[in-house]
Order: sequence, then C-alpha cells, then structure tokens
Amino acid sequence: MPFSLNIPPLFAALADSRRVLVAGAGGGFDVYAGLPLALSLWDNGFDVHLANLSFSELELVGQESWIADNVVAVTPDSTSPDWYFPERTLARWLAAHDLPSTVYAFPPLGVQTLREAYRCLIDRLDLDAIVLVDGGTDILLRGDENGIGTPVEDLTSVGAVAGLDVPVKLVTCLGFGIDANDGVNHVQVLENLAALDREGGYLGALSIPGTSREALLYRDAVADAQAATPDRPSSVNGQIAAAVAGEFGNVQFTRRTSGSTLFVNPLMAMYFTVDLDKLAARCLYLDRIEQTVGRRQVITRIETFRNEITTRIPRAYPH
Repeated sequence: MPFSLNIPPLFAALADSRRVLVAGAGGGFDVYAGLPLALSLWDNGFDVHLANLSFSELELVGQESWIADNVVAVTPDSTSPDWYFPERTLARWLAAHDLPSTVYAFPPLGVQTLREAYRCLIDRLDLDAIVLVDGGTDILLRGDENGIGTPVEDLTSVGAVAGLDVPVKLVTCLGFGIDANDGVNHVQVLENLAALDREGGYLGALSIPGTSREALLYRDAVADAQAATPDRPSSVNGQIAAAVAGEFGNVQFTRRTSGSTLFVNPLMAMYFTVDLDKLAARCLYLDRIEQTVGRRQVITRIETFRNEITTRIPRAYPH
C-alpha cells in the first residue's frame, strides 16, 4: 500500500476498516497503551473493541462473563475476588466516561489456543482489522538480538494473529526505550525497523500530542489504574503517561521502579507501527512455537532456540 506524508500510515492502513480490535499483546496493562489509538478511532466513527492477554486470575471471574473456553467479556460488573484485574479497572473507567465498556480478556495460552480465542472474537464482532499493541518495543525483536526482553506473550500473540484471515493486521508499540530494563538494546530495535522499512512493513512513528483529548484521557485512565492497583501499578504506562505529559528523565512514580534510573523522554510517547505478517515472517523462532497450546511450551521452545544460536553483537547508540 502506498502511503503519503499528509495522512499517518497507521490511520491510512485502517481507513477502509470499520470494526477494529485493539488488543494488548503482552499481558498486564498492555491494553492501556492502545487506549489513545482507540479513542481516536472512536472519535472518527470506527466500531472499536478492546482486548487483552491477561495476567489476572480469570478462572475466578463469574461464569456469566465467559463467552468461550478462553475468552472473558469483562464488563464493569464482572465479578472476581482478584485484586489485580486491569481489564475490569479499564472497563469501569470506560463506563465512567460513557465509552464502550467491554474489555475482552484471554488467559495466557499457546499459539493454537490463543488463535482460537481470537477467531471467536472475529466471528462474534465481525472484525475486519486487528491491531496488537505492545507497551515497549520488544515485540519487534526477531530472536537473535543480544537481549529479547519478555517475548513469551508478545510473540504468542503475533503467532496467533498471523494465522488468521483478517484484512488488516498491524502491530503498534508505545514506550520506546522502556525495555532497556529487560536487557533490550534499542539500536537493534531500530535496525529491525529499518529492515522492515526496506520490505515495506514499517508504517512509521506517530507522536501523541500532549494536549490532545486522547492524551488527557489516557493520562486520566493510567492515574485511575494506579489508584485501583497501588501495590502493582503499571511501570510501563506510568512512564508513557509521564512522557505524554512532557516530563523528562528519572521520573519516579511508584516504588516498583525505585531501584532503577528511568529515562522518560518524548520517544516513549510515539506509536511505532509495523505490518503484522511482515513482522511475523522475520521472527526466527515463530515456527517453533506455532503448534503450542500452553504458555509453558512457548517458554521452553524459546529458551531452546536461544541456546542454539549466536546472538547479534549489541551496539551503543552513537550520538
């Protein structure tokens, strides 16, 4: 698809879509990183749905919320004794702002089982686009980098959606640089983006204007989630929210990051978007996890792959 400068390629790629699923790829609070995009799409008349690969104890959620074996339709009224439940926290925030307030949740799965869960939503919602969202950028790593962050959920999501017949499939990342604490070398992230660009798979970077409605609501949602989950707030979205507000440097907002020196900066407030199928084709171990049904299988197969290869030598950013 040819793109032009006057329309951001992320929105150009979705222009012919009407029913879009914005899904957190990596678990936890990843779905929050998709909120600015969802808000913009809602404002432009799209039928947008939210989903998340969940770290909550979904088996504790009342049966009335289950719509399939591995799909929970979380609403503000969903019942669960679990104190860590980002999907319900987000559902309640959405309802308070008169926005569509169902957040679909998947338990940690393997590629085959997660694909079936996504297929259930495709059929139920008649989707014509899926956008996977990662808080951070380790989803862009192909497997031979010096450090690959926390790839299990991210690449399970990529593998699952890559095998689905949907007209538009994208991956977008918010929070460039955050994965440094997990050993990611971001020069190698940039190298991967350049390779995707040569193959026509890079849709560019897009800043969230700090004074925009999307930014204001996103920061409010993140603050609400931090208040609802004070013992385990999202360090990723906290840093992104700070960046969206124009803060810089070692911005501390939770004791979870008190032992780290943070580098909040404007790059964290930018969406980096790629074509999902082209990203999947570059992953060196996606074939190894293709037949998995459970999360433990994914972990062991990635570990085996990493033990067999020679990794690329990392480089420091030269400027």
